[in-house]
Formats: sequence, structure tokens, C-alpha cells
Amino acid sequence: MFDCLLVQFAKAPVAGRVKTRMISALSPKQSVELHCQLTEHCLDALLQTEGIDVQLWVGDQPEHGFFQALKKSRPQITVSEQQGHDLGERMYAMFAQMLERYDRVVLVGSDCPFIDSKYLHSAFSALESAPVVIGPATDGGYVLIGLSRLDRQLFAGIDWGSSRVLNQTRRVLESLKWPSIELPALPDIDRPEDLKRLAEVPGQQDKFKQWLSFC
Repeated sequence: MFDCLLVQFAKAPVAGRVKTRMISALSPKQSVELHCQLTEHCLDALLQTEGIDVQLWVGDQPEHGFFQALKKSRPQITVSEQQGHDLGERMYAMFAQMLERYDRVVLVGSDCPFIDSKYLHSAFSALESAPVVIGPATDGGYVLIGLSRLDRQLFAGIDWGSSRVLNQTRRVLESLKWPSIELPALPDIDRPEDLKRLAEVPGQQDKFKQWLSFC
């Protein structure tokens, strides 16, 4: 049994299927470019968390050139395909598989550039005293969830993509009588009005400055 695992979920960079809520401000091609940049940035944040295995789980097209390039330039990661019909099923399937090999598993998406190694270490530390850690998103979802035990109810009946996700998850935890720890809330970059937040990513203003003119 290994100790800790970091998993990042990402979608294949296909125009019209990623960052669709940005298309009122960005073209489909630009939305793909933003998605790729955020995905790569988040993955590098995970890789800067020393002593912890990192895996990239993709919604489809694991053979896509973008994912293969990430794997080639970062040979320490593995790329796996998610299994399940909706996000909840895919999250449950990943945790069920990985908690057989690791004591603590932390999952993040590819939409929050504010997650850093300090935040991730805080998540693993929280899992030493509670079976669940959540990094809330400022829009009512969450940017991170970590588990040391699993129950299918955590990912069933949740209105994924809505502002109700976090509160629905809290209610499930209450019904399970599981203690949990919440980290400070962080913003996702999902909508045009979120683009201005990219100027606040520590030390990364130049990386993201091209998007600020679309705010």
C-alpha cells in the first residue's frame, strides 16, 4: 500500500466541448487554448508537490496529442481514461480503484490555477485526522476533494456543474456521519468574468496576461 496520490481530471481539448461558458468572450479555438494552458499549469502544480505520485485521468481520447505531449515532457506521470457515464460515476470509479493502492487520494480538476503545493500538502495533512477534505470553490462547487475512505453516496445525486454541489456534498457527509475538513475557498476559471482573476495567480501574471483583455 502506498501513502499518497494526486489525481487531476481533464477533458480532451476539443473545440466546442471545453470552456463552453467562455465562448461569449472567447472563440472556440481560444477556449481550447485557455483549457490547455490551465490544464498544464495545474499539472505542474501537482508535480511540484514532492514525494507524492501524480496521475492524469482524462475524460476521453487519452491518445490525444496534447495528453501524449504532457506525458512525454513529464514522464513521471501516468495518463488513464476515466470510467463512467457522468462525473460522479467517474470520480467514484477512480477513487474506488486508487484507494485500493493508496492510503490517501486527492483529486483536483483543471480549472483552478490557484492550487499550489502548499494547498495540496494541507489537503493531505487534513486526511490524517478526517476521512474527507474539501477545497471549496467560490462558485458553490469544489476545486479539490480528498478521501481516505469511500462511499458511493458522495458522488450520487449531485447536480454537477451547479452552485449546489458543495452544499449537497456537505449534506451527504452529514448523513454518513463522516467528519470532514474544508480548506480555504478558491476560484475556478469558468466564465468570462473569471478571467480577471488570472491577474491574481501568484508569480504567473505574464503567463496569463493574454486573457485579461477579454474580461
